[in-house]
Amino acid sequence: MKFTTGSAIIALQFACAPAFAQTQAQSGPVSLSETATDAPEPGGDIVVTGTRDRSRTQFDTMAPVDVLSAAAVRSSVSDDLSDTMAQLLPSFNVQRLPAADGQAFVRPATLRGLSPDQTLVLINGKRYHRSALLGTRGAQASDLAGIPSLAIKRIEVLRDGASAQYGSDAIAGVINIILDDSEGMDAFGQFSQYYRGDGKKYQAGARGGIALGDRGALVFTGEYSHGEATSRTRQRPDAIAFQNANPNLKVPNPVQRWGRPDEERIRGAIDAHYDLSEAATLYAFGTVQQGEGVTDFNWRNPAGTGSVFNPSTAFPGFSFLTLYPTGFTPRLGTTFSDYQTNGGVRGAIGDRFTYDVSAAAGRSRIEYTLGETLNASLGPLSPTSFYLGRLEQREFNLNADFVYRLPVGTSEPVNIAFGAERRVETYQVSAGDPASYAVGPGAATGLAPNSNGFPGFSPLAAGTFDQTSYAGYLDLEWKPVEMLTLGAAGRYENFSAFGDTFNYKLSARVEPVKGIAARATYSTGFRAPTPAQLNTSQTTQGLDTVTLQIFNQGRLSPTDPLAAGLGAKPLTPETSRTLTAGLTFQSGFGLSGSIDLYQINVDDRFSQSAGVPPPGGVPNPQRFTSISFFTNDFDTRTRGVDAVLSYAHPVGPGRASLSLAYNYNQTKVTRGAFATNNTQRRIFEERLPKHNATATIGYDIGPVALLARGRYYGAWTDVTGNTTGDLFQRFGSIALFDLSARYAVNEHVSVRVGAENLFNTYPDEATNQAVRGLIYSRNAPYDTDGGQYYVRLGVTF
Repeated sequence: MKFTTGSAIIALQFACAPAFAQTQAQSGPVSLSETATDAPEPGGDIVVTGTRDRSRTQFDTMAPVDVLSAAAVRSSVSDDLSDTMAQLLPSFNVQRLPAADGQAFVRPATLRGLSPDQTLVLINGKRYHRSALLGTRGAQASDLAGIPSLAIKRIEVLRDGASAQYGSDAIAGVINIILDDSEGMDAFGQFSQYYRGDGKKYQAGARGGIALGDRGALVFTGEYSHGEATSRTRQRPDAIAFQNANPNLKVPNPVQRWGRPDEERIRGAIDAHYDLSEAATLYAFGTVQQGEGVTDFNWRNPAGTGSVFNPSTAFPGFSFLTLYPTGFTPRLGTTFSDYQTNGGVRGAIGDRFTYDVSAAAGRSRIEYTLGETLNASLGPLSPTSFYLGRLEQREFNLNADFVYRLPVGTSEPVNIAFGAERRVETYQVSAGDPASYAVGPGAATGLAPNSNGFPGFSPLAAGTFDQTSYAGYLDLEWKPVEMLTLGAAGRYENFSAFGDTFNYKLSARVEPVKGIAARATYSTGFRAPTPAQLNTSQTTQGLDTVTLQIFNQGRLSPTDPLAAGLGAKPLTPETSRTLTAGLTFQSGFGLSGSIDLYQINVDDRFSQSAGVPPPGGVPNPQRFTSISFFTNDFDTRTRGVDAVLSYAHPVGPGRASLSLAYNYNQTKVTRGAFATNNTQRRIFEERLPKHNATATIGYDIGPVALLARGRYYGAWTDVTGNTTGDLFQRFGSIALFDLSARYAVNEHVSVRVGAENLFNTYPDEATNQAVRGLIYSRNAPYDTDGGQYYVRLGVTF
C-alpha cells in the first residue's frame, strides 16, 4: 500500500523527533490498570473530566472516573486505542468485525453496552469529531484509532451521564484524552506477529517537546503502523464442491479470507501553549491521521450466483465465466483521513475568575473502492474495479467557558461554571463512478445492477446536509462543610433540525470518615440525530447462508417518500435518565478502590427498522429485496455494577502494583418493536457479555519491570441473519492472559518483549457461519486470531 504525497509530508513533519516514551509517574490516587513502573502514591492527582472545579482529585469526584496512565495505554501491543481501552476497562467493548464493510476499519466501541455514539469523546476537554461512517443501527461515533498513543499523557473515563455538562452524546459517559505537553524526546519501534505466522505489524513513533523559553512548550508526535492481514478461514464447502466438479480449474483456497484487514496508518499530534501574560495563555492542539486498507467480501460461486453468471438475452453469447471462471471475491478498499484542530486563549483574572475561549474544526473523510468484481447488468462493458464514492463529516465548534469561585464563608467557595457553545455539523456524500450504481440492460433479465459487493453512492444518495446548534450551561459545585460536596448542572440546547432540549444533573458526595466516601448522581441526557442519520440512504448486499444467493437491501432516509409511505417519521433525540451511586476509599499505604451501581434508562433509541418488501406498483430499479429506515424505535433499561481495586507499594526488593476491575452490565428492552420481536430483542440484549473483568499485576526490581494481565469475558450470543430468519449461537466465557517484561539497558534505552493471549486461546467455532468458511465469529467482543508476541525498543532523552 502506498500513501499520497500529503501523507508523506505529514510523515516528514513528525519524523524530526528522535524519541521514545518512557513510563511517566503521576501524583494521585492509584489509577486503574497502572503498572508498578508508574503507580503513584495516594495524593492529589487532579481530574478534569466531569467536574469544572480544578481542585478535584480522582477520589474527590462525585461520579466514578477511571484514570489510565501513559504507561497503561502503551502496555498494549495494538496501535488502536479502542483495543487498548477494551483491555484495560471491563465496561468498554470493541469488536473486530472482519468483512463488515467500513466497520472493518472504523470499529464500533461501546461503554456500558450502550451505542458507540452514546459516549462522548474529548481531547484536552474539547469535543472530538465523529467519524463519517454510520455503523450498526446508524451509530455515528468517533474513531479512536486516529489518535496516536504516544501523544497521550493520560485518559480520563467518566462512567456517568454528562449531557447536562457537555451536551449531546454523553449518555453512557465521557472519554477525555489528555495530550502530553511535557518537554523531552522519545521514540519507539515495535514488531509483532501472531503465533500462526501471519498478521505481522510494524510500528514506529516519535515525540519531541521543546520549551518556548520559560513561557510555554511545543510538542510534536508522529506514529506509523503497517499491519498485514490475518486469516482464520477454512475453504467454503461450496468451493470444495465446485472444485471437485471442475477439476480442470484451480479454485483459490480459501476463496475468501476472514480476519483483520491489510491496513496502514500514519498519525500525528501537536500540542502547544504560550503565556502571553499572567492573565492570558494562547494554546493550540490537534491530531491528524491518514490511512488505507483492504478487506474481503463473500465469494461469488459460478455454480450458484445466478444473478451474475446466468446467461442473458441482453448479451447473447457472453458469460462472466470467461472473466471469472472460478468465481470472484470482491475486495473493499478504503482510504481515510481525519484531522482535529483546536485553538484558543485561557487565563485567570484575579484569584477567583478563569476563562477559556476557543474554536475547533474537525473532519473525517472516507473513500471506498471495490476491486475484483463487476456490475453484472452491464455485461461485457462492466469494469472490474470501481470508485464507490466518498463520505465526509465536518464539525466546527465555538466555545466560551468561565469559572467563578464565589466565597460564601463555607469550607470551600461555590464553584460557578457557565458558558456557551455554537456547533455546526455538516455531512456530505459524493457519488461514485457511474458504473458503480448503474442499472444496465441486463437487469431486466435478472442480472444484478451496481458494483457487486458494495453498490456505489448514486447522485440520488449524494448531497450535503448540515445542522446547527446553540447551547448554554450552568454548573455549580459547593462544599458547605468538609465532609459534604454538592453539585448541580443544567444545559439548554437548540438544534436547527428538531428544536430545543434541556437537561440537568444533581450530584452529592459525603465523606463521614477520612478516606471513605459515598457518592451519587442523577442526570437526564440526550443524543441528537446527526445530519447523516436524518438525510442519507444506503444500499448494501448480503449473502443468504442457506441459499447462498446475493440480495440487495436499501436503507432509506426517514424523509424519503418511499420510506414515509411505509410509516417512517422524522427522527427525534434519544433521551436518558441515569442514576449512579457508590462507595470509594483510599488508604495511606497504597490501597484504593470503589464500587458503583448504576441504572440508565434510554428512551426513543435509534434503530434501523425491520426490512420489508418494497410496495408493489412502485419502480424498484435497485432490485431491493427489502427496504428499511432509521427510526426512534425502542426504550431500554441498563443496570450494572463497576468495582475497582488498586494497590501499589514496595514489596521486598522491588515495587509491586495490582489492579482488579469488574463490570456487570445487563440491558433490557422495555418498549418498542424490539420488545415485541423476540429475535431482535435477543440480539440486542445478549450480543455482549454481561460479565467482564481484568486483573493486572506489575513488579519492578532494578532495571526489570514485569507485567501480567488476565482478561475475562462472559457468555454472549451471536446471530446470523438470513432472508429466511435468524440463527443463534451461544458462546461461553473465555479468559485471555498477557505477559511482558521490560529491561532498561540504561537511562536512555529500554527493550520490552511480551505476548498477548499467551496461551493461544480460541473461542468456540461459529457453526452457523461455516458455509462461508469463517471459523470464529466476526462479532466476538475480543480478538479471535489467537496469541501474538511482540518486541519493542524504546529510546528517551
